[in-house]
Amino acid sequence: AIAIPNILRAKISANDALAQSTLRTLSTASETFATPNSGTYPANEASLTGATPPYTNQNYCGATISGFTYTCTWGAGSYSFQAAPVNVGTSGTTTFTMTTGGILSP
Repeated sequence: AIAIPNILRAKISANDALAQSTLRTLSTASETFATPNSGTYPANEASLTGATPPYTNQNYCGATISGFTYTCTWGAGSYSFQAAPVNVGTSGTTTFTMTTGGILSP
């Protein structure tokens, strides 16, 4: 009975860490894309996954992965990525947002 709450807390912490890491991956891919494109960010996720070589190997936007649902917004000069837990307190602790320049906020 004591182990189950500890296991659940560990799973939530792991999901939170993965969500933050995924947002960093999307941010790094977008920044890397912008470098050879005169500072213009990709218009969509297909620009990242469809490039040769790809900037990311997986589609995250609109997907639910490890208890978080990802939403992505790109503009010519900006981007915003959000990871929202499916069930706050069960699959994750909070919604994380990554904005242009790699700024992560809970």
